[in-house]
Amino acid sequence: MRPEDFDYVAKMLKDRSGLIITRDKAYLLESRLTPVARKRGLKGLDDLVSGLRTAGEDLLREVTEAMTTNESFFFRDIKPFDQFKALVLPHMLAARGGPKTLRIWSAASSSGQEAYTLAMVLKEEGAKLAGWRIEIVGTDISTEMLEKAKAGLYSQFEVQRGLPIQLLVKYFKKTAEMWQIDPAIRAMVTFREYNLLHDLKPLGNFDVVFCRNVLIYFDQPTKTRVLENVSRIMPDDGFLYLGGAETVLGISDKFKPVPEQRGVYATTRAK
Repeated sequence: MRPEDFDYVAKMLKDRSGLIITRDKAYLLESRLTPVARKRGLKGLDDLVSGLRTAGEDLLREVTEAMTTNESFFFRDIKPFDQFKALVLPHMLAARGGPKTLRIWSAASSSGQEAYTLAMVLKEEGAKLAGWRIEIVGTDISTEMLEKAKAGLYSQFEVQRGLPIQLLVKYFKKTAEMWQIDPAIRAMVTFREYNLLHDLKPLGNFDVVFCRNVLIYFDQPTKTRVLENVSRIMPDDGFLYLGGAETVLGISDKFKPVPEQRGVYATTRAK
């Protein structure tokens, strides 16, 4: 790919999604965009970039989705969900005992496994949440991933990655070569298209936000802006989850680490 073409695509991706692609990651453009070019009947990436320069929204979206679609799996890294069950949920049950409402956001939810994992964790709590109105919202910029998430259909490979066998048996039904998640779990989650870089207020407020393995793709000013916007839609006692390689330290004063709980951050009053 010519340097000027790389620069054009890199800027387009940053503007649309916040994704930072440096020249040493040019191979990612090659590997992810070559299939897009083939699908469109183009000779190669040069033709694809030429098309992008005059393209409508469809091609811009397709290229952005190809570059930002990331894998997801059930109970990824397990510890965040153990922390949620042992630390966050008991706090929320005590603090929200009056209105009995709890809103959770799975940002950059990809194909839905994180949001459905949270739904299963909450479902397993059973009687503790009787009478509560629980809302889990999963968002992503990829319409393809969102459609997969809404369908709740996963392959044998996907359900084998992290999902305990007892939960597979309890909450999934075999359908041909796929596994269909239980309607009761699907009903706990709403998926919608939304860009993390946009104004977040239309999403409403959230008590708990999972924004894991997203900030690592942004430059520091974008990370700061995203964290600032996330803090505005959270209460004073909200909890934010980031990925293991991510932190708020030196980036934002809107959150502080929860002592002895790696990856979990509490909102601060410095808003």
